[in-house]
Amino acid sequence: MAKRGIPFGKRPPGPGGAEWGKPAGPERDEPWHSDLQGQGRQPRPEPRPSNRPPIHSVRQAIELANRALERAFPSMWIEGEVSNLRIVSSGHAYFTLKDAGALLPAAMWRSSLARLRFRLADGQRLRVSGRLGIYPQQGKFQLYAERAEPAGLGAMMLQLEQLRQKLAAEGLFARERKRPLPRWPQIVGVVTSPTGAAIHDILEVVRRRMPTPILLAPAKVQGSEAPFELIAALRRLARVEAVEVIILGRGGGSMEDLWAFNHEGLARAVAECPKPVVSAVGHEVDVTICDLVADRRAATPSQAAELVVPDRRAVLDRLSDRKRRLTRAMERRTIDLGARLHHGSARLERWGQALLRHERQHLAE
Repeated sequence: MAKRGIPFGKRPPGPGGAEWGKPAGPERDEPWHSDLQGQGRQPRPEPRPSNRPPIHSVRQAIELANRALERAFPSMWIEGEVSNLRIVSSGHAYFTLKDAGALLPAAMWRSSLARLRFRLADGQRLRVSGRLGIYPQQGKFQLYAERAEPAGLGAMMLQLEQLRQKLAAEGLFARERKRPLPRWPQIVGVVTSPTGAAIHDILEVVRRRMPTPILLAPAKVQGSEAPFELIAALRRLARVEAVEVIILGRGGGSMEDLWAFNHEGLARAVAECPKPVVSAVGHEVDVTICDLVADRRAATPSQAAELVVPDRRAVLDRLSDRKRRLTRAMERRTIDLGARLHHGSARLERWGQALLRHERQHLAE
């Protein structure tokens, strides 16, 4: 029987018939390596898995998070209410923006705070622009605010204040340009809604005080079209020669309702009107731009009518009083003249008698 040799290219089996490079006996999971000195086999060191994430420091982790936030939200506007406002000695401001469901800490550096056109205060509703980030020293997620503007009514008030400063700088509010109201106006012009309470209040006051012709130029007093209709109505009345004074107003409302009377174009139309204008927007607390530009301001349309139309009873009372004063003056003058006449007559009589005596004496001699 022929001997079977080892095929060319194959290594002979290792000790115990095991495959070369593998230990004899049961299979084992651990990797092995040869111990050349001890002629034995030991487990190989386990290599570190290649997919294991790197380990970062706390600062590195925050820096990575900040970079991700900056890429995702380079700048954004956030609206909320200011609370816990704190301005430190360095001039930086720290506060919280909140709404019904969340809180967001915010920081505004001194340079950004100095550029604001209003003063930060708790309770304000703001629109704030800035970037989101994590403050490393405290590990706090916050908004780094760069710009801010009031939201809602606050934004309207900021716009109003800017317009007020602009027109004041032009001298439109100066006392020197205010014109006196006519004492006895031939016709009173009124610019208001034909269906509102203002015209009814004005007519009632005029009827009670002194019946005076009223010329109404109807216009909307609320809404986006109101300023332009008010301007057109005011200019129509200004062209009527017999109109000597104009009442511009409405029957009260919220600041939003009165906003048409803060329109720059309407304010300039009032300033340019050749007739004296009385502003009466029906609100004692809120002062509109038209109130400041007009020649006179009335808290209500009724008060405006009282300023423009004289009171018949008061006029009659003044006439009666002047009549009494004139009568007394005439009586005093008559008495004074009578006394002077009597005194002059007596002197004349004495002078005549003296002259007659002198002539008699002269003849006797």
